[in-house]
Order: sequence, then C-alpha cells, then structure tokens
Amino acid sequence: MKLGLASFQWLVFILAGSLVAPLAVGHAFGFSPQDIAEFMQRTFLIIGISGILQTMFGHRLPIMENPAGLWWGVFAVYGGLIAAGTISLEGGLRQLEMGMLIAGALFIIIAVLRLTSAIGKLFTPLVVGTYLLLLVAQLSGSFMKGMLGVGYRASTHVELQVAIPAIITLLCAMLLPRSSKAFLRNYSVLISLCIGWLLFYLLGITEPIQPSASWVSAPMPFAWGLPELDSGILMTSLFVSLLLIANMMTSIRVMEGVMDNSGKTSEPVNYDRTMLMMGANTGLGGIFSAMGCVPISGTAGFIMTTRIYERLPFVIACVLIAGISFFPPATAFFASIPMPVGYATIFIPFASMVGLGLKELQSIPMNERNRFILGVSIMMGIGCMFIPAEAVGQLPGLLKTMANNGLIVGMILCMAMEQGSRLLDRGAGRTQKEES
Repeated sequence: MKLGLASFQWLVFILAGSLVAPLAVGHAFGFSPQDIAEFMQRTFLIIGISGILQTMFGHRLPIMENPAGLWWGVFAVYGGLIAAGTISLEGGLRQLEMGMLIAGALFIIIAVLRLTSAIGKLFTPLVVGTYLLLLVAQLSGSFMKGMLGVGYRASTHVELQVAIPAIITLLCAMLLPRSSKAFLRNYSVLISLCIGWLLFYLLGITEPIQPSASWVSAPMPFAWGLPELDSGILMTSLFVSLLLIANMMTSIRVMEGVMDNSGKTSEPVNYDRTMLMMGANTGLGGIFSAMGCVPISGTAGFIMTTRIYERLPFVIACVLIAGISFFPPATAFFASIPMPVGYATIFIPFASMVGLGLKELQSIPMNERNRFILGVSIMMGIGCMFIPAEAVGQLPGLLKTMANNGLIVGMILCMAMEQGSRLLDRGAGRTQKEES
C-alpha cells in the first residue's frame, strides 16, 4: 500500500511537471490537438525511459527527468522562424531532430573520453548556489501566471474563477507537509492535486479530454520525418549541450546534498556513466521526435517535502509513465490535469530550491570577491529575464536563445568570473614568488 501510494505520488509529480513543455511547444508550432496529443505521448515515453536508465545505470539517484528548458527555448526560436516563413515547418522539425542526435552523440563522446570529471570541477558551490537562485527567479513568473489563470483557456488576463481554486490548492500544498499526521505529510503532493482537480471539476473549468482514435498505439519514431542537418542547428546543439552538462551536474550535486542531510547513504555518482545515459536519452529524444530530457533540480524539493528517498517508487513511476504512452486515452486523461493545479501542486518543491541555494552559498567564505561575483551574476541573470522577446528578435538564433535565458547568462557569467579571478590569483602568486 505504502509503495503504491509513493509510486503514484511520484507519477503525479512527474506528470504535473512534464505537461507544460509539450503543450507550449505544440501551440508554438501550430500543431492540431491530435498532433499535440501524439507529441505528449512521445514525451511521456522519453521521460519514463530516461528516468529508468539514469536511476538504474547512470547516477542511480531518484531524480526526475524532464524536457530541458534549453531545448524548450531552441524549439521556441524555431517556432518563431517557421512563423516568420524563414524555414518550413517540416524542415524546422527535422532540423530539431538532428540537433538532439548531435547533442546525444557529443554527450557519449565526452563520457567515452572520460572528460566529465574535468568539466565538473567548474561547478563550485558559488556556481551551484547562483544557479539555484536564478532557477527559482526564472520559474516564478511562469508559476504565478499559471496559478492566476493567465494563458489558461486562451485567457490573456487574471481569471479569479481559476485563481481562487488554484490558490486553495497551493495552501493545501503548503499546509499538508506540516501536518502532524504522517499520511498527510508524506502524500501532500498527491492529496493537493486531487483537491485542486476536484475543485476545478466542480466549478466546470477543467479542459475537455481529447478523444483518442485508438485504445493502444505505440509512439512512432521520426514522426516528423528523417533528420535534416543544418549549420545553424549544428552550432546551436553543440553550445546547448555544454550548458545542459551544467544542468545535469547541478541537479546531481543538489540531490546528493539532500540525501546526505537526510542520513540516507548513496554510492558515489559515476559521472561518466551518467553522461553516457544522458547521451542515450537525448538521442532517444531525436529518434522519437520529442525534446531531450535532463535531470531536474526541483526533484530535491519534492523529496524534502514528501520524504520519499527510496529509488523503487521512482522507478515504478517511470515504468508507469512510459507505459501510459502506449495508451492514448490514458495520455489524454492525464494531459487534462488543469495547468493551474499542476503549477500550484509543485510550487512548494520548487520554492525549496531557494533554501538549497543559500545553503550552498553558506558553505563558502562570503568575502568581497564572492559577493561581487554573486551580485553581478544575479543582477545580470534576472535582468535578462525582463528583456521582452521582441527586443531580441533580430539577433541570430543562438544569441536570441541566450538573451532571453537569464538562468544561463547568470550561470555562465558566474563561472567565468570565478575561474578568471582564480587565474589572476594564481598569476599574482607566481609573480610574488619570482620577485622573492
């Protein structure tokens, strides 16, 4: 009973966090409801397989895999190019398939050459802390808009009829983990989602479940056609891949900290093996015409909230979500979870990232140099989040993706400034030795 409830709660958490990306991308490309349902079906398959491969053969930690935000940004850029008539819909989708195959191949090469550990040395507590604070800042806008009903049912303004039940759901998600009863505490995410979904149903504001053409259907490989190579997607994929390594490293570091603090022992992470699995997962995203998946830092907040530290419930949930992808009616049912409820349900686990980020920063001396690097990185990163999308519309695709992604700008800046200052310190030390 306990294992079943824990597994189902993991399933709910994964579903709530994985619906936004395929829905947003589908609308950006002008997909029909049927195309969006099939895209979501393939996404569920990749999420399930990715979680199983990493937990069993990669980092071996219960970390949710989800479509990478960076790939989401690249898809959005290509959606804009297609809308502007720069490239055709068919050509753009095929190039995106190729992009993920290139990224997957790069990850595998890095793993085979055993370069992962050398790259991992760049992710110091200062970089990880900055990343987590910027991650919460970047997600906060989407969470607030989602809970207030902006964008729900094609609305462009706050809808009280949507916002009120969503806020009630959020209050449940905040109060239940503090309950004196272990059942309410450990299954707060699942209970909150059920309460919110029921409220939306009673108010008649749930989205209709899309009818399915068949009961059983296997996700199709290369649903958008055979991959197409282009110089633009080649450079974009190589750069995005390096940034996704940062995402992977940070998520694992955060999860290791949570496991250590809870007293749960875990074997040391083999980063080369983890990178190899990430390459396989990203390649599968290209093969099945979906977005490549990466470990999600917000999983640490979920585990802190629910106290489910074991791997088995997570693996079962991944098997279930992969299995759901073969049954279109099941995919359509779970896809009908109201987005405001999804946002409200997973709000607290993601908000917990602030505390984890501050803990990372507390582990280093907050001297003048570190305060300067942190301040500049946070200000530049959050500042980029306020740049309107149309203001960077004329920039090349890669720069456009970065300019609107304050998380990446801030993290790269933090990493560059920290490593640069260390090189300067070493140079000054050598000079002093020579002079003496």
